[in-house]
Amino acid sequence: MSKYRAIMTTTDRERITGEVTVSDEKRYQAIHRVRSRIDELETDVDVLAEHHPELLKELRDVVCDEG
Repeated sequence: MSKYRAIMTTTDRERITGEVTVSDEKRYQAIHRVRSRIDELETDVDVLAEHHPELLKELRDVVCDEG
């Protein structure tokens, strides 16, 4: 079964963690893409709050996990 990406693609993860050697510019681009997706997440939260609060709770449980 294929996995869906969340906020980061495999490439983003590799570049941000330093798992692969890339230029600072490529690392910055990965960070910028992730930051843009985080900004879009606000809209998704609004949609879930209005139309499916249980899914929003699941999202918050994952994102806000302090463990």
